[in-house]
Amino acid sequence: MLGGMDERRVGALFARLSGLTAQHVRAALARAGDLAGAVELIRATAPSSSHAADEARLDADLRWLETSGATLVLCTSALYPELLAATPDAPPVLYLLGDVRTLAAPRVAMVGSRRATPAGMTTAREMAADFSRAGVVVASGLAVGIDAASHAGALEAHGASLGVCAHGLDLLYPRRHCALALRIRECGALLSQFPPGTPPTRWRFPARGRVLSGFALATLVVEAARRSGSLLTASAALQQGRPVYAVPGSIRSPVSAGCHALLRRGAHLAESAADVLQGLEILPENQKDTWLRRPALRIAGAGGPLDKASEILLDALGFEPVSLNTLVERTGLPSGGIASLLLSLELAGRVASQPGGRYSRLS
Repeated sequence: MLGGMDERRVGALFARLSGLTAQHVRAALARAGDLAGAVELIRATAPSSSHAADEARLDADLRWLETSGATLVLCTSALYPELLAATPDAPPVLYLLGDVRTLAAPRVAMVGSRRATPAGMTTAREMAADFSRAGVVVASGLAVGIDAASHAGALEAHGASLGVCAHGLDLLYPRRHCALALRIRECGALLSQFPPGTPPTRWRFPARGRVLSGFALATLVVEAARRSGSLLTASAALQQGRPVYAVPGSIRSPVSAGCHALLRRGAHLAESAADVLQGLEILPENQKDTWLRRPALRIAGAGGPLDKASEILLDALGFEPVSLNTLVERTGLPSGGIASLLLSLELAGRVASQPGGRYSRLS
């Protein structure tokens, strides 16, 4: 309870009022003196949104909170990330599935192309694992490509990861990342500013990117085309006064053009996670070389023998990308089982997901 009101119901209301920010809530609270008065002020100034926050809808939202085990974090709560609260368009509410302690840990946002190259995927996975070993939570957007590789690398190193979604947490997008999302929830958290039932429409992805950059110490772009959502997230980070790092690539690669554009704009060059950690003063200068030579950690079984089904699947995979249907034909295994095995092999660093729902084997 806060000021005699149910904080969760107030949060559910605020999440349903379009255009409302944490800054608006704090200003209304300062003017009214208590939460009840702030709610009345906000309702009075947002009449066009009131239809989206009727009592029946709020009741349904609260039932979902109860059944899902989700946490609702209001911007007036001590759990609300301080870095995000300092941004001008911070959302009034965050929904979270998982461990709320991830909101208090140091975080780095990793973003990049959905059409990532195998080399870019490997780079993202390795850098995310290094961040995890340094005690930094890797935050990304659960998209295919660099996002998925970043989450996988953090999990591979037994670290926490935070998946920031552009939809309500009762949904999952993309569907192919269902198993990955479950692992992230178990070893970190899934987070969204959007209430349950909110679909992943196009305009919500830039809003998601502003939250991703807003609560991170820095944003790292691994691969990005010249026009991409990753650059929008990087631009948001710059506007929020947060450092942006970019990984350079081949001048002939279209997914390196965006990183090179960022570097020309003054982004910091990152050849390793240590470059970012040093810039954030998490890693002392005299420890860089020693730290980089530390052996990589692996998830359970990643370096050991595979089970029979995984061996069959790995044998059926070549180094050229193939589809799930092709793997079903080659192995005779059910598609659902193959999807689960592919995720395990990807987390183990033996398989890479490619554009178009295809997979390839890593050497």
